[in-house]
Amino acid sequence: MTTTEENGAAAEGGKESGGREFAPRPKKRDVHGWVVLDKPVGMTSTHAVSVVKRAFAAKKAGHAGTLDPLASGLLPIALGEATKTVPFVMDGRKAYQFTVAWGSQTNTDDTEGSVIATSEARPEEAAIAALLPRFTGTIQQVPPKFSAIKIAGERAYDLAREGEEVTLQARPVEITSLRIVTHTPETTTFEAECGKGTYVRAIARDLGLALGCLGHVAHLRRTRVGPFAIEDAVTVETLRESPESASAALRPVADALTLIEEIVIHRDAALRLKRGQSILLRGRDAPVAAQAVYAVCGGVLIATGSIEQGEFVPHRVFNL
Repeated sequence: MTTTEENGAAAEGGKESGGREFAPRPKKRDVHGWVVLDKPVGMTSTHAVSVVKRAFAAKKAGHAGTLDPLASGLLPIALGEATKTVPFVMDGRKAYQFTVAWGSQTNTDDTEGSVIATSEARPEEAAIAALLPRFTGTIQQVPPKFSAIKIAGERAYDLAREGEEVTLQARPVEITSLRIVTHTPETTTFEAECGKGTYVRAIARDLGLALGCLGHVAHLRRTRVGPFAIEDAVTVETLRESPESASAALRPVADALTLIEEIVIHRDAALRLKRGQSILLRGRDAPVAAQAVYAVCGGVLIATGSIEQGEFVPHRVFNL
């Protein structure tokens, strides 16, 4: 039997079986764009997506890179057709500010876990600084046991929570920069810029082990993801303030693509791309090859794709 919510009656409002009035549920609508959210501590990324989706009554939403509940900061959330551009944001560089508490190691490598080892030693700032070159460039990093990496189809954190022994292999990650912001005997705050797949918790863990004093992340804030910076972010309170404040926070779908080349095309070429057909790029300055580009016509995003032997090959087509 179809419920009244499914067939649309709930959208009109009315009374529950006990006679109590209930507020009408807004009808879901097509909303396309990005919301750059400043996620607060304590909120999961999934909950953050729900908050944004509800603020816009949007049919479709997703985020570009999970941010742990204990972390705050930048969480880009895609609505509608913007979900097709999520990989371009996730593949971009990320920046963090994080504080390491010295003297103890936890099973999660942050404050959420249980302490598994302690040390009386505390590092000097000079000793930390001397070690940082070992943690920059392309390095081998073992992810935390409490991570979303899959082992035989199961998430590592699920296995770890069930008490199973989790063994993860080291993998290459790129850390562009790592510098000290402030230092005290008990804690050190760092700023890091890194590539996809890097775990800040693993940096804290490995720094503590290398210094012989142990350490874990006590505070973590993400300040950049791909083309989006924390200066562009809006708070949950702003989104909930009013429909107008939420609408003002919506950014164009193409904002996710500013780090790749834009190709301006004419109407006939746009129609071909929308049918999934390649187009030949003409003109003296037309690129011959490129792994990732996007096409616009009249200021409207048409498709993302690649350029092969002078042809734009569409990979994702947009309905905007």
